[in-house]
Amino acid sequence: MSTTESPDDAQLLQLGRGVAEFLQQRGQMLVTAESCTGGWIAKTLTDIAGSSAWFEAGLVAYSYEAKQALLGVRPETLAQHGAVSQETVVEMVSGALARYGASVAVAVTGIAGPGGATPGKPVGTVWIGWKRRGGYAQAQVFHFDGDREAVRRHTVAAALAGVQKILST
Repeated sequence: MSTTESPDDAQLLQLGRGVAEFLQQRGQMLVTAESCTGGWIAKTLTDIAGSSAWFEAGLVAYSYEAKQALLGVRPETLAQHGAVSQETVVEMVSGALARYGASVAVAVTGIAGPGGATPGKPVGTVWIGWKRRGGYAQAQVFHFDGDREAVRRHTVAAALAGVQKILST
């Protein structure tokens, strides 16, 4: 998914409402673990009135230390693979689900820019993970175009679309 036109607030809210509907219909709760989006997924969801019925918690874990303390990401994982990796996002989403009573979790970690790129991980590289209680974590890498805000908007949209997808299977 690589595009320069990023979703606007109305589109993000529409995706959030779709997630809310899926969660409400199934009587499930969601937890978010966010790095590069800085809580934007949680904000989008809690902008919806009545979100306390299906939204458990939102964590922003930006630093290595926060990822370890709040989500149980292993120091070895961060040292070997870095924060922006499949291994880290899987540990983030698994840790969020293990620590909270939610039935579904989504986690994001990436390089929103303008700095932070490394060889093999350009600006716009984002890993998103999803997990249902009792299931296996799923993770996908994305390479989004645009400035910092565009990368973050695309990330929120992809994260919410993925929540809908795992809830519908």
